[in-house]
Amino acid sequence: MERLSGLLSWTLNRVLWLSGLSERGAARQPRIMEEKALEVYDLIRTIRDPEKPNTLEELEVVTESCVEVQEIHEEDYLVIIRFTPTVPHCSLATLIGLCLRVKLQRCLPFKHKLEIYISEGTHSTEEDINKQINDKERVAAAMENPNLREIVEQCVLEPD
Repeated sequence: MERLSGLLSWTLNRVLWLSGLSERGAARQPRIMEEKALEVYDLIRTIRDPEKPNTLEELEVVTESCVEVQEIHEEDYLVIIRFTPTVPHCSLATLIGLCLRVKLQRCLPFKHKLEIYISEGTHSTEEDINKQINDKERVAAAMENPNLREIVEQCVLEPD
């Protein structure tokens, strides 16, 4: 009976730890989410601006704090990015969002759902752009356009 009780206790502790409900698991969860967020940021910071020779990081369009990762299920994550266009009327904000989406869809090594938004109050048409860059059909249609696809490819190309 004592052996069964010990096994049950170990199993319960292991389940709590894996689910993030124990102290060790709870301390581990934020660290894992921070690591995932840094992994995402490392991928997007090198994306080039469509009209300038700078990266999105250099222009402060993306920062470490603009990336949030939440666990949906075990090994399945929600990645939320909030980027800030350089000016409130930036005509290329949709294209930047498209570049972010394409780069992450191609390069993220873990299972994820992706949500990309313009930081609140930083663009004159942020609601419309947010709808566009989070609509799978619109994104697919945009990537069928050879001119747009070429611009996106140039922006997401890894630096040497």
